[in-house]
Amino acid sequence: MGRDIDTKLALTALNMALADRKEMGISNLIHHSDQGVQYASWEYVDRLKENGINISMSRKGNPYDNAFAESFIKTLKYEEVYLWEYETYDEAHKNIKKFLEVVYNKKRIHSSIGYVTPEEFEKLEEVLNERVS
Repeated sequence: MGRDIDTKLALTALNMALADRKEMGISNLIHHSDQGVQYASWEYVDRLKENGINISMSRKGNPYDNAFAESFIKTLKYEEVYLWEYETYDEAHKNIKKFLEVVYNKKRIHSSIGYVTPEEFEKLEEVLNERVS
């Protein structure tokens, strides 16, 4: 989360995701985004390519191409943002971060990944990858 939607913010998020999942491996990964300037910047695209990540962008004006992300934003708004009247940016940042790290990733089950939490799903993926290796 940042005050500006720019390449620096997107790169920071990408680098965090890569670092957090480094031990899991990222082969055959597809990065899907809209056509925002932050995702189309040379620096961002180069970072994806450096890591062998396949790039996929939505067609202009077609939110259905990015349905999972749109669904996530709806959940974030209805289950966190709309419930509070944040007085400061720092308060919003703290609450949204807590929602994502504690509720969304560790407690909230997701139908699209077999009715488990994202954390449980990633652990299952690790176990399956170890068995295949």
